Amino acid sequence: THKRVKQQWAATHNRKKLVNKKALETSTKIISILKKYPENLRKTITYDNGIEFCYHEAINKELKTESYFCTPYSAWQKGTVENINGLIRRFFPKKTDFDLISDAELQYVEDWINNRPMKVLNFKTPNEKYQELTGVAIA
Repeated sequence: THKRVKQQWAATHNRKKLVNKKALETSTKIISILKKYPENLRKTITYDNGIEFCYHEAINKELKTESYFCTPYSAWQKGTVENINGLIRRFFPKKTDFDLISDAELQYVEDWINNRPMKVLNFKTPNEKYQELTGVAIA
């Protein structure tokens, strides 16, 4: 499983969007996104209980992280994620066909969110907090 995930990662790491929500595609995309961040900032990943996360152990091995899973129907266990999902829905309502959304549009929303102050970060932006933790500015 770990070998398959690494092979898939090599083939897909430059794309922003998932081709599908299958476990192999999902796990390789998680790895490709998170691998660029310093190891000391990659400690845990909290997942929903979807089948697309069944390769969480391969992700843990590759990223040196630990997995946690939310209790079904307990969105409050990952409140910040649910808040961000709400922000994303301002741009892309439910049932949006992401095949019609460009990588540039996705990048715009990602940048907007990462430069928006958050109460959970003491009203710093995610980019400011990242720079504070790493000393590296994100362009």
